[in-house]
Amino acid sequence: MGDRRHQGTGPLGRGHSAPLTSGPASSCGTPTRATRRRPETMSEPVRVGLVGVGIIARTHLEVLAERPEVRLDFTVDPHAGPPSFRGAVPPHYRDMTEALEAHQPDLIVIATPTDTHAHLAVAALTGSRARVLVEKPLVHDLDSLDRLRALEGTVDVRGRLFTAHHFAFSPEIRWAARQIAEQPQWGPVTSITSAFHDPYILRGEQAFASYGSSWMDSGVNQLSVLACFVEPTELASAQEWDDGASAWYVCRYRSRDRLGSARLRTSWLAGSSSKQTALHFADSDVELWIDHTAMTGFAAQEGTLLASHGDDGQTPRKVAHYRPLYESLLSDRPDPVLGFDVAARVTELHRAAPRPAGVAGRGGRVSPWPSRCGRR
Repeated sequence: MGDRRHQGTGPLGRGHSAPLTSGPASSCGTPTRATRRRPETMSEPVRVGLVGVGIIARTHLEVLAERPEVRLDFTVDPHAGPPSFRGAVPPHYRDMTEALEAHQPDLIVIATPTDTHAHLAVAALTGSRARVLVEKPLVHDLDSLDRLRALEGTVDVRGRLFTAHHFAFSPEIRWAARQIAEQPQWGPVTSITSAFHDPYILRGEQAFASYGSSWMDSGVNQLSVLACFVEPTELASAQEWDDGASAWYVCRYRSRDRLGSARLRTSWLAGSSSKQTALHFADSDVELWIDHTAMTGFAAQEGTLLASHGDDGQTPRKVAHYRPLYESLLSDRPDPVLGFDVAARVTELHRAAPRPAGVAGRGGRVSPWPSRCGRR
């Protein structure tokens, strides 16, 4: 009869007849009215396997520990020991295949270096019935993306494979998306400038080994943020310097049938983390400024402040991203920004070959974006 583990029939691939949470899908992290499972189903925990226990895994563990329905079934890492989870140490393995022989998880979280994502995602999809959440970026090259696409028909790639585009769930992004939706008189977004700086140059070769380059690490976040406001269409030019520690990309997009350009700066040459995005609406002379580091924002028109968003400072930034991300992922209708189609289109743009410094060139086009991805 073949291995039925590969198909999956319920929200998390275990044949559940009820979702972990219920409520409508949202767009780009916009809050939903999703609720936790009803008490009669709470006796059946959500079994999670975590692959990779490095720095970003700490955020996953912190957020997962807050969810009472979650049980950490196992961890996998050939280079590190098991972490503590709610005061206990889960079974730990050096190889994911060995872990899947002993466990049947509902969710597998892959938080490993980018060049391992495709191999591990394929193994997780074909060796279990679990949903699979991969840290961004989904894959490191287009060949790996094609490898995942080739699984369609054998496993439910679109129903089971998700990417942690966590920036799309940040509070200031959701606030900004609401402002744009509620103020159609502002008109289309005519230009965007985004700058993401991290002090990773201090980590030397470790930074390149872990993140690849500044564009490899932050470009995915910038593109997923763009997709919350506009429809990216093609990478117009790309420049990298400092062996990849800094970059300047230009992405064309469509907003309300108007074409525009987004200027995207990424760099590790910084003393501290700093991430901002500014959107301009030329028809109304409105500017929308978003500070991702402080999770704040404001909209202004000439000398008038139109709206502002603040933060209480009590929630760490990554936790503020991943809480709503997991709320969506564990529902019956995960936000499309987590889905495979969005990840594939982000990858197509993200992996367009950069030109030598100082030389602009045409990038690769991208097919239309899913209709429920928050663009205006």
